[in-house]
Amino acid sequence: MANEKNNEEARNAVDNINDSLTSIEQKVQNNQKIIMWGCVGAAVVVVLILFYVYAFRMPRIQAANDAIGQADTELMAGNDSIALLKYKTVADEFGGDASNRAALNAAILLYQNKKYEEALDYLKKYDTKESVIGAGALSLEGDCYVNLKKYDEALGCFKKAVKESDNNPAYTPFFMMKEATVLHELKRYAEEADIYAEIIKEYPAYGDNNRLDLEKYLERAKALAGQK
Repeated sequence: MANEKNNEEARNAVDNINDSLTSIEQKVQNNQKIIMWGCVGAAVVVVLILFYVYAFRMPRIQAANDAIGQADTELMAGNDSIALLKYKTVADEFGGDASNRAALNAAILLYQNKKYEEALDYLKKYDTKESVIGAGALSLEGDCYVNLKKYDEALGCFKKAVKESDNNPAYTPFFMMKEATVLHELKRYAEEADIYAEIIKEYPAYGDNNRLDLEKYLERAKALAGQK
């Protein structure tokens, strides 16, 4: 009897182990299915990304580069009006670096044509990527506002240009001079005087290099401000 009982217990133990192994094997198979479908899903995403890059994005980039190259060629040939149309097309219909540069070039040509409002529209499409060029774009925006007699907006642009130019000895004082000119127009003479004084102190060679008598400008602004 004892042997039969022991054998029965052994069979039950083996059955329990088999059941456990079967359960574990089933879980492994289920996990493998999850992993497999996860890999399939990831592969699909990768394929879609590659399809977007090679079938859509890269051709668009190439098309934009080709189009802005044509605009550059027309500009160098002196065909400004044709170049402007092409720059506007690239800026309006494409994206990326080519579109960004096209927006700035279009704004410059529009400014030269005295189309200040339209120039501002394209400047707003331009994304600053480099300090000096970005500061120049801000300065051009300020110039547009000056011509539209929107002096407060112009002043804000020139202040931003000064900050963006990061103490460049050639460009920062140039933008500061524009700022001072607008302050003069607004009859804010004390602030104008402060700008000239700062240029003289921080960029002492700027006046001589550009044949500007900054001391004379400073004294005039002080006199108008009622300062000695």
